[in-house]
Amino acid sequence: MWDAARRIGKPRIRARLAPLVLLAACAMVPRSGPPDAPLAPCPERPNCVSSEAVDARHRVGPLRLRLPAAQAWAAAQEAVDLLPRTQRLTTSPSYLHAISRTRLLRFVDDLELRLDVEGRKIDVRSASRVGYGDLGVNRRRVERLRAILRERGVVE
Repeated sequence: MWDAARRIGKPRIRARLAPLVLLAACAMVPRSGPPDAPLAPCPERPNCVSSEAVDARHRVGPLRLRLPAAQAWAAAQEAVDLLPRTQRLTTSPSYLHAISRTRLLRFVDDLELRLDVEGRKIDVRSASRVGYGDLGVNRRRVERLRAILRERGVVE
């Protein structure tokens, strides 16, 4: 009888896990386009900020450079390494992709930087892969990065 009860329970567990698996599979993953392409737009959800966003809810200022681009880019990479629970995945001469994990539940957020040499700025995007809101975590992450770079005289 115990085995029969266990077999009956398994489909229920699978049914409950199916939406989570689907949600994880549909999670936003950063772009893979050319380095000078714009960053991905923020979704309608309030769990993303970007310097390329046009609406106030998602908008965050770009990192305006005070140093030459190459020097500022190296400093930005070092600053990303200082962010808590953050790991760089991809680094190129003009694009950086890192992931940050939230403190409690270890959700993954994407952090992207794109160097705009002509515009003397670094565009930035930080977004949660899952969920609706982020309680301001992504905006604080970008502002922490800005503070580190400002402290070092890299950005305005």
